[in-house]
Amino acid sequence: MPDAASHLPAGARPRVLHVIADPRRRGAQSLARDLDRELRRRGQASALRALAPHPDDLGHPDAARRGGAGAPGGAPTGVLGPGRLHPRTLRALRAAARTADVVVAHGSGTLSACALALAGTRTPFVHVSPGDLRQRTASPARRLHTGALLHRAAAVTALSEEARAVLLDRFRLPGTVVRTIPNGRSADRYPPVRDAADRRAARARLGLPAEGLLVAWVGAVTREKRLDLALDAVGRMPDVRLAVAGDGPLRAALESRYECARAIFLGDLADPAVLYRAADALVLTGDSGGVPGVLIEAGLAGLPVVAPDTGPVRAAVQDGVTGVLVPPGDPAACAEALAKVLAREGPALAAAARAHLLPRFELGAVADAWQGLLAEVARPAYT
Repeated sequence: MPDAASHLPAGARPRVLHVIADPRRRGAQSLARDLDRELRRRGQASALRALAPHPDDLGHPDAARRGGAGAPGGAPTGVLGPGRLHPRTLRALRAAARTADVVVAHGSGTLSACALALAGTRTPFVHVSPGDLRQRTASPARRLHTGALLHRAAAVTALSEEARAVLLDRFRLPGTVVRTIPNGRSADRYPPVRDAADRRAARARLGLPAEGLLVAWVGAVTREKRLDLALDAVGRMPDVRLAVAGDGPLRAALESRYECARAIFLGDLADPAVLYRAADALVLTGDSGGVPGVLIEAGLAGLPVVAPDTGPVRAAVQDGVTGVLVPPGDPAACAEALAKVLAREGPALAAAARAHLLPRFELGAVADAWQGLLAEVARPAYT
C-alpha cells in the first residue's frame, strides 16, 4: 500500500477531525472510518466522531454489531449528542473542532451541523459530497439552502468528475474549491477468496448453504437502492440464491413478499468482506450519484459485478472487461447478465476488476490525495 507519510513533513500533517452522521458503517461513514484509520497509520493526528446515534440503534441490543462499535478491529465511534442539529451536539462539535486544524464533514447529513457549529471559528471544514445532489436539491428552496451551506466550506470533494460538474453548475461553486477525490477502500481488508474450501468456510460463518450459486446484494434496504429489482432478477434464475446484507425501512415488506429459500436476508453485517468471499457474484441495482463503495469492495475482493449502466458506475466497472453493465431498472437484463457471469465469465472479469481498481480506488492512493488537500486548507500554522 502506498504510504505518503514519509513524503510529508510533520508541519504538513494537520490534525484532522472526521465527522459522520451516525456510527453505522455504510456509505459516507465507511470512507470516513477507512480514511481516519489510514491517516493515523501514517502518523497523522486524526479522530472520528458521529453527530448522533442512528434512531434504529437506540436501545438496540446489537448496537455494536450494527456499527456503534466502529469498524472491525477499530475503536468505538464517539457520539457527540442526541440529534444531528441538537444544540448540545453543535456545542460538542464546536468544542471538538478546537483541537483540530481541519474538519472533514462526510456526507449530506453532516453539512448543516458543520456549517452551523464552525461558524465564526478559525477551523475550516471540507465537505465530502455523497454523490449527485440533483435529486436531493430538486426544489429551488432546497437548492438555495444547500448552496449557501456549501459556500461556507473551505473545499468540497466530489466522488466523480460528473458529480463535480453538478456541484459547479448547480451551486456556482468556484472551480478551485471543488476537487475530485474518488471513493476508496483498503485492498488488505477485501482479499479474494483463496479456493473452494475458503468459500465454503465463509458461507458456514454466515449460515449460508455450502453448495450452489450465490449472488450477493449489499446496501441499505431503501427505495432508491431498489432491492426489489435484484429479487426479481434472481427470481428468474431457479438455480441461484440471493444473499441480502443490509437493513432498512423496506426490509420487512420485501422479506415477506419474496419469502423463499432462495432469498436469504442476513441483516446488517459489520464486515461484508466475508460475504464477498462466500458469493459467486455481486449485483447492484440502485440509483447512485457516485461510485458506490460496495463496487470497490467487491472488485478488490475478486467478485464479478453486475451493475446499472450509469456514468459514475462506469468509472469502477468497465462493461465486458471488469463486470457487466445493464440498463437501470431492468430485472430481465439483470438476470441475463448474472447468468452470463455465473456461467463462464466470472473469473476473468474478477481478475480484471481487481487490476483496474487497485491504482484508482485503493485507499492508499485516495489517502495521498486527501493528505494533500487537508494540508492545503488547514488553518495556518496549525495553532
